[in-house]
Amino acid sequence: MADFFTAAHPAGYTLSTDPARLDLTAIHRWLSEESYWAKHIPRATVERAVANSLNFGLYAPDGRQAGFARVVTDRATFAWLCDVFVLPEFRGHGLSKWLVKQMLAHPDLQNLRRHLLATFDAHTLYQRFGYEPLDRPERWLEIKKANPYPAP
Repeated sequence: MADFFTAAHPAGYTLSTDPARLDLTAIHRWLSEESYWAKHIPRATVERAVANSLNFGLYAPDGRQAGFARVVTDRATFAWLCDVFVLPEFRGHGLSKWLVKQMLAHPDLQNLRRHLLATFDAHTLYQRFGYEPLDRPERWLEIKKANPYPAP
């Protein structure tokens, strides 16, 4: 049996990296219908992304999926935090801060050379954990597809 990273929140929430606990229906629904970055993402794409990432499931005291974060990483030099959310019914309890704090404490994400993320509106959340604007953005390049998941 594999060892998974887990954490317990004082209010009864739990966090786990066990992929068997993830409610992929809830995760896909939120990403495809509510997120600004993955609108209309196909379920198969979410499944492939989850299968190839280090995932952090956030669970309510009753076991329901309450939030999620995904890290794309080689677990040695680089990590990219993405797909972070707390479902609306669970917001207002500091869970996004707790989720990011626990993710950053994961043993496989220590002493990396670079840890990135992109956000439209949550800069203050991430800056409290040490994230800063790119030091030399002129060194970074990207291939960006404006609408990779068109509405069905």
